[in-house]
Amino acid sequence: MKIKVDFDLCESNALCEALAPQNFEIDDDDFLQILDENVTDENRDAVNQAVAACPKSAISIVEG
Repeated sequence: MKIKVDFDLCESNALCEALAPQNFEIDDDDFLQILDENVTDENRDAVNQAVAACPKSAISIVEG
């Protein structure tokens, strides 16, 4: 499973970074960066919380 972000929808509000900092980071220019796109057993709960918390529904998990 992999993280997918629709950057056209993303507002870089950092909720995902707060919930899953091992996967997401807001860079110095205030743009979201995916640090690790892989969804593992270890990070699945945090990534699912980030997906659910995104106010623009810009984050999803896809087969990959």
